[in-house]
Amino acid sequence: MKALMANEQISLKLDGRGNRQYLPGETLAGSYYIDEIRNSIIEAVEISVLWFTEGKGNQDYGIHAFWRRSNQAGDWIDPRKPGRFSTTLPNSPLSYEGQLIKVRWAVRVRVFLDNGKEIVEELVFRLGNIPNVRKLKAE
Repeated sequence: MKALMANEQISLKLDGRGNRQYLPGETLAGSYYIDEIRNSIIEAVEISVLWFTEGKGNQDYGIHAFWRRSNQAGDWIDPRKPGRFSTTLPNSPLSYEGQLIKVRWAVRVRVFLDNGKEIVEELVFRLGNIPNVRKLKAE
């Protein structure tokens, strides 16, 4: 089993949106920075835009966009330079904050090191503008 390292070594930033809320069909773009890791120990970097559920029942998830850069494939991974990603967001599933279930969207960056360890960072954002059901009940 691979050990998961602290994620303080990856910084994720989305372009232009302080509230991190997007509508279907909009472009989600951003950058990631890998801090304090020598490129000689990085085997690969994966960037995913995905959704997942939390709450009662089984967890569901789906990957909307995925990129992998690896030394084995001949990609040059330079941790001193930010990596970029960009994708057009789909129509569904929309983010949802219900009583029993939540649907969340996120950008996830995974860095695979030559010692078998991984470093992971995730940044959650909202897709759509469905009101938060829990806040509506409180009002």
